[in-house]
Amino acid sequence: MDNNVNAVKKDGKKKNNFKSNEMIMMVFVLVLVILIFTVLNKNYFTYANMSNILMAASTIGLLAIGETFLIIAGHVDLSCANIAAMSAVITAILINGGMSWPLAIVLVAAGSTIAGLLNSCLVNVFELQPFIATLATSNVFMGVAYLACSGKSLPVGDKGFNAIGSMRILGIPFPAVLMVVCFVIFGFILARTIFGRSVYMVGGNAEAARLAGLNPKMVSTILYVISAVLAAFAGVLMTAKMHSGQPSAGSGAEFDAITAAILGGVAFTGGTGNLAGCFIGLLIMQCFNNGLTVINVSSFWQIVAKGLLLIVALLLDFIRRKKVFRKFLEILKAKEN
Repeated sequence: MDNNVNAVKKDGKKKNNFKSNEMIMMVFVLVLVILIFTVLNKNYFTYANMSNILMAASTIGLLAIGETFLIIAGHVDLSCANIAAMSAVITAILINGGMSWPLAIVLVAAGSTIAGLLNSCLVNVFELQPFIATLATSNVFMGVAYLACSGKSLPVGDKGFNAIGSMRILGIPFPAVLMVVCFVIFGFILARTIFGRSVYMVGGNAEAARLAGLNPKMVSTILYVISAVLAAFAGVLMTAKMHSGQPSAGSGAEFDAITAAILGGVAFTGGTGNLAGCFIGLLIMQCFNNGLTVINVSSFWQIVAKGLLLIVALLLDFIRRKKVFRKFLEILKAKEN
């Protein structure tokens, strides 16, 4: 009995050490990226440019939180960026129509739950693959965004609302502060609550989670709604930062969000990952993207580089899964002996 307890403790320590080493490695990569681009351009590591990186990361970060929860649970949402774009346009329409901006934000966030429920319905009721279902709804939301504004940008003149995108707290852009607060809150939910553990259980083995008394479909429904609401807030931030609602805002941002999550150690097959790693992955990706701009890399080559970065993230995920599989085999052999 004591031997079994000690074995479990040792296995737990090994897992914790593995996670710690992985986090240290990611921080090392982040520092390395910053150092490389600082050497290539002395204007890279400046207060102004670091603020730009945080501002750019703020909207992607909100999308990445939703993606992290979903991917850990064995799902994915390819519609989040277009939910954000649709929310950006609707926010501009409501404010320009005379509605107070706080009420407009509340209504847009509440309305986004419909988008989340639609995604959930297609996946859980009609049993479509999440990738296909959310790819289809992504086009629907993009179409709604363009139809709502006739394909034109909608300027927003409300100074109080636009201040959301430009104000600073202790010198840090407010959108970045909001993003960090969301990472802390949702990180706590994922790591320290019963619901967070349910997310891991559903992603690890949905059938086993069901037999344990959980409702995997209910969990995924909540996650799709969370992803949609976070995307709505991302859209609101886009409108506030650009002082206009643009239907093309956030185009392709869903892949940036997924890249950040996977770079941060979230397994695309589900069951593992955390928001701390996702946050570091987000910073690595944004520092990399910004660095390419600072050293004047062609925008076309930047698209190629983003694709390559996603491939690297997927390869890292593959390597991690191989390590986990080998450890699982080692544990089974040890039990047999």
